[in-house]
Amino acid sequence: MELNSENEDLPQNIETKYPLLQFEKQIFIDIFEKDALVIIAKGLSYNAVVANLLWVHKDPGNLVLVLNSSDHEEKLFTEKFRLTVLPNTGAEREKAYLEGGVYFVSTRILVVDLLKNRVPVSNITGIVVLRAHTVLESCQEAFVLRLFRQKNKIGFIKAFSNSPISFTFGYHQVEKVMRALFVTELFLWPRFHGAIIKSLKSRQAEVIELHVRLTTNTSLIQSCLLDIMNYTVKQLKSINRTLDMQEITTENCITKKFHKILQSQLDCVWHQLSTRTKEYIQDLKVLRTMILNLIHDDSVSFYALVNKYRTPEYAKVNSGWILLDSAETLFRLAKSRVFNSKFEFDPEPSPKWKCLCDLLIDEIPEEVKKARNGSLNNTKILILCNDNKSCSQLNHLLTMGENKYLFYTALRRDLTINSVAWKYKKLNKPIKSDEKTNTRKDTENTIEQDDEDSDELNKSNYVLTLSQMAASDSLQKSKAINESMFEPISQIENLDITQLETERPIICIQTFKQNGNHFSLGQTLEVLRPEYIILYHSDVSAVRQIEIFETNKKDDEPKSKVYFLIHDKTVEEQSYLTSLRREKQAFELLIQTKSVMVVPSYQDGKTEEYFNLNVEEEDDSVDTRKAGGQVKRTKEKPVVIVDMREFRSDLPALLHKKGINIEPVTIAIGDYILTPDICVERKSISDLIGSLNSGRLFAQCTQMCRNYSRPILLIEFDQNKPFNLQGSFVVSTDLDGADIQQKLQLLTIHFPRLKLVWSPSPYATAELFYELKQGKSNPNVEEALALSGDTTADDMNYERYNILVHDFVQKLPGVTTKNITRLMNRGISLDHLISLTQEQLAELIENKSEAETLYSILHVKAQPTESDKTKSFGKKKFTGKFYKNTK
Repeated sequence: MELNSENEDLPQNIETKYPLLQFEKQIFIDIFEKDALVIIAKGLSYNAVVANLLWVHKDPGNLVLVLNSSDHEEKLFTEKFRLTVLPNTGAEREKAYLEGGVYFVSTRILVVDLLKNRVPVSNITGIVVLRAHTVLESCQEAFVLRLFRQKNKIGFIKAFSNSPISFTFGYHQVEKVMRALFVTELFLWPRFHGAIIKSLKSRQAEVIELHVRLTTNTSLIQSCLLDIMNYTVKQLKSINRTLDMQEITTENCITKKFHKILQSQLDCVWHQLSTRTKEYIQDLKVLRTMILNLIHDDSVSFYALVNKYRTPEYAKVNSGWILLDSAETLFRLAKSRVFNSKFEFDPEPSPKWKCLCDLLIDEIPEEVKKARNGSLNNTKILILCNDNKSCSQLNHLLTMGENKYLFYTALRRDLTINSVAWKYKKLNKPIKSDEKTNTRKDTENTIEQDDEDSDELNKSNYVLTLSQMAASDSLQKSKAINESMFEPISQIENLDITQLETERPIICIQTFKQNGNHFSLGQTLEVLRPEYIILYHSDVSAVRQIEIFETNKKDDEPKSKVYFLIHDKTVEEQSYLTSLRREKQAFELLIQTKSVMVVPSYQDGKTEEYFNLNVEEEDDSVDTRKAGGQVKRTKEKPVVIVDMREFRSDLPALLHKKGINIEPVTIAIGDYILTPDICVERKSISDLIGSLNSGRLFAQCTQMCRNYSRPILLIEFDQNKPFNLQGSFVVSTDLDGADIQQKLQLLTIHFPRLKLVWSPSPYATAELFYELKQGKSNPNVEEALALSGDTTADDMNYERYNILVHDFVQKLPGVTTKNITRLMNRGISLDHLISLTQEQLAELIENKSEAETLYSILHVKAQPTESDKTKSFGKKKFTGKFYKNTK
């Protein structure tokens, strides 16, 4: 295996604005002069490299655009560089581009600005693309880069990604992404890269691994769940031998990426799967939830979760796993973890709780006191968890004590408790007297409790400190796990952690990623600078961020001490090892791909051909004009008018790649205007369902039919989903495939000239539009803009009549799509229509039966039948009744 830059000496004397580690300096040097894609291991952030890259080009003489950034990344760099935000209006944005600088811009806005020539493309110094693994050939980022590279061959393009596994899905994925990015170099930086190992070994934190054994019951429950998962996976594969289910294994079921694995394997054939198969897949998700809850949650919460699935209702809809012997053992052991042999409430605590409390109460304070002559002044401890739920659990545990927390959890989960063990009996007295109000809230007002739980799940960090009693009385340490030994620091949201000075330790509980912010942990480490870090859960990215933090410390700063709490020989340990293995395999595959990849350089003259930049943008469509009695044929570039809102989809990018010019405007009727006659309204499946329900689609079709002679309703499917409109594929609870088809049938009956086009993907739609444009003239932008929902085109032969009168007459019985034109042409007015006899109507519309029907509805008085006269109407809902015609 060959990696980039292995035999080069690492740079030693290069100074940068923002400090870089040695391997980060090497990355900076590698990409500085080249258009490159950098794929770096998860947890080894590229933010420092990007920050220096932007700082170098932050000058009014340069124009650098940053694409595909997350909200957190944009906020970080905007605050760091004090960047100005792009204005909302097009004219102001055009002025901002001319002034130069660094701009974080949304791709949709930039596409429109490029097509409208608001951006001085020749003046763009370069484009930086973040999260490059999300860039596909049809995505908006690729569209921007294609528009940029067609007019600017010298500006740089630099892309970054920290998700190597994303490049392993699909065939030649990394090469496709490089083509979409228009880069010719690939740099790979796995954790096992020699330069990274050398950099991170220069200073390492003291790591203590604490392998916590599960209790006997918990270990047996884990075995039962794994047996059931193995059985489910085997059954799933046995009834689907023709499908590729290589990645659906018990090992992968417990990893974080399991939902993505399921998506990639089964989404495209979901409509072909049997009901039995779908039950097995749903049960795998349930079992995965249960096994993760077993490891990460308390015994009471797990028992409450298991009880949800031990019901007759669930037994009818599952694949049958609850009838297995292992399931019966699972239910029995889950109950035995909460109730003892005397059926008393006596739940077993999580093994990690005791280990955590021993660290916080005994080991860490004793160690600090020895180092600081008995002082605990300003000791900072960081506890890292997997999710908000775990943070809330630890916060309650440390502030309430183990017994009280478990008892309150049982009340919140509505568990039936007839008697309690002796250690919980002392909780009864204070609950009945002093805390009666609190208990009533916990047990009776379940709605308020649900709101409280939702608030807790939205909170990702807590700050605590030792209580006064715990700090002063060392005799209480033996009871620490059962008593409230910690107290929250009030109003912490308005305080700066760096300004907190206290004689007691500060304990900060936080998730690995706060609200999806991947580098929130790095920011916390820089601000808090904790002496002790406790990894309550395992996470590959968090471990590496701690390594980076420790390596960046100054020489005189003491080393951090990291406690790694992990359940030995469990799915938690296996999940961590599986994540490492999958990342390593992904990098090995990328290294192998790089060794055989052929990408031409700019110097050999084949680059533009390789990237398909010299696409012929002229089409064979002809514009026929009469000049001096002769027919003059000229070539013109095909143009499609596209509504601004459509740039959220991939279709405009694919049309441009086909050589069709895009004219972005805000039009009131339709989404795409292909020719002066053809107007297309594009609907995705979810949008189609919503439009049918709200009636918006009817109004849109009405306007298209009034203004264009060839209206088209395009129903476009996702290329990653099956081309099918039945059953579970439709994302709706109140509508199924049959209902959609019926409503579409009514739509076509009401609008006979409306054509329905079914497209399996945006690629197929682009091909269709290309075919429809052959030999046709281009639409006029001014005419398209002039049309609105209230006006009609004068030159369209469909609407030569008053719209309201036409719609009214069209709904009369006896009036059809075949005779309405004769009726509107020969009739003078509604008054004239009513004055005609039945024979005259028959002569007018040339059909006796239809004329009779129309005459009767205009002239015959409707009278109720005898049975209808006797009906009482009171408060009964009136649903309509039949009328008898009398002559």
